[in-house]
Amino acid sequence: MSVEVKHLVKQYGEQLAVNDISFTLNKGEITGFLGPNGAGKSTTMKVITGYLQPDGGTVLVNGMDVQRNAVEVKKLIGYLPESNALYYDMYVSEYLYFVAGIKKIKQKWQSINNAILLTGLIIEKNKKIGQLSKGYKQRVGLAAALINQPDVLILDEPTSGLDPNQIIEIRNVIKQQGADKTVLFSSHTLQEVNAVCDRAIIINEGKIVANDTLQNLQQQKNDIATVIVSFREQHLNTTQLQFEFVEKVECMAPGHFKLYTREEQLVRKHLLALALQENLNIISLQSEQQTLEEVFRRLTLGS
Repeated sequence: MSVEVKHLVKQYGEQLAVNDISFTLNKGEITGFLGPNGAGKSTTMKVITGYLQPDGGTVLVNGMDVQRNAVEVKKLIGYLPESNALYYDMYVSEYLYFVAGIKKIKQKWQSINNAILLTGLIIEKNKKIGQLSKGYKQRVGLAAALINQPDVLILDEPTSGLDPNQIIEIRNVIKQQGADKTVLFSSHTLQEVNAVCDRAIIINEGKIVANDTLQNLQQQKNDIATVIVSFREQHLNTTQLQFEFVEKVECMAPGHFKLYTREEQLVRKHLLALALQENLNIISLQSEQQTLEEVFRRLTLGS
C-alpha cells in the first residue's frame, strides 16, 4: 500500500502553503514529516486524507486518486489530526462505537476492544471524554484512527500532551503499526522522529528541502565539518592545533579537542603529522555526525 504525492499545490488567498511537492510513502515504513510552524505539514496531511481539496497536483493511495475516489480511499486511511476534535459528552466506548458506525465496520465491538487495548484506554473506556486528561483524549483520537485497521496511518502530532511514560507507550503502538502499514508521522519533537521513524521528509515554506533516511540525512556534508581528536598526553593546548584550514578549536577536556574545518581530510593529515613529529599518542580520531536537530536547523534556517 503506497501513497504517492505528485506536484501538490495548496494556496490560501495570497499564501502558497504547499508549493509543488512530490514524494512517495511505502508500506512497512514510518516516515517522519518535519518542518517549522506554518511550513505546510498539516495542510499536506489534510489533502492526503481528502479533508482539503488541492489547487494543483494529485494524491494516489494504492493507485486511487484521493479526489476522484474519496469514499474508497478514506476506508484505507486512519487519520489523527493535530486538532483532535472529540465529543466531550460521549463516553469513550460510545464515541468509538459512533466512529465504527460512520466507518461501516461490521464487527464493531471487536474492533473497538482492539483499539482500546492498543492505545491503553481500558481503565478509561467507561468515562466521558470530557473527564479525561489531554493525554488520554489524544489516545481516544488515536484509537479512532486505528479502529478500522487502516492500511495507511496519517498522524499529526500524535504524542502531543502525553507524559513521558505515555509517549513511550504510544511510540511502541506506532512502531507496531508501522510494521505492515504506511505511516506518515508529524512531530515538532525531533527525538520522537529519531525514536520512531525510518525516514524523514523536511518541508520549509511549502517546499521539500530533504527526503531521505535518518542515517543519510545525518551523514550529509555540511560546509563545516567537525573532527574530534583525543591524545593520551594532556599538556596540549588549542594553539598547537590551530592548523591551516582549522576555523575553530575547542578543548572539551585535557587532551580532548574538537576542530571545526572546511577541509576535513587535510586537518586529519595535519593531526597525524603532528603526532609523529611530537611523539604524541592519538587515542581516537573521528568525525562527528550531525544530529537531526542540526540538519533541521541548517535546512530550515540556513544555519
